[in-house]
Amino acid sequence: MVTINYRDPRPVYEQVRDGIRHHIITGALIPGERIPTVRDLAATLAINPNTIAHAYRELESEGYIISRVGRGTFVADTIEVVPARKAALMNKLGIIVQELLHLGVSVEMIQKRIIEIESNEVQP
Repeated sequence: MVTINYRDPRPVYEQVRDGIRHHIITGALIPGERIPTVRDLAATLAINPNTIAHAYRELESEGYIISRVGRGTFVADTIEVVPARKAALMNKLGIIVQELLHLGVSVEMIQKRIIEIESNEVQP
């Protein structure tokens, strides 16, 4: 489900959070699907359960997952994250585009790359 790269400078909980988020966004995890318990995922990845719990708390606060006491943790039926997450990503995109423009990359090249990315996302 998620892999940890110990050479990645990001904290492990961020890697877990981002990995699960990616699976949800790409449809690998579908709404209503149960995700592994904190203990199970911690055992699978051989990391501290508190690290997984931290990632799950963030995903829940972002609206990607929902915990049901006594039943488990599930992918949210509807992702309520849209406004805040979109705003944060648009901000990051703005910073990246500005840097690319300052480095001499043309608007056309940036647009072409966006279209390429979009085309790859649509394919199964």
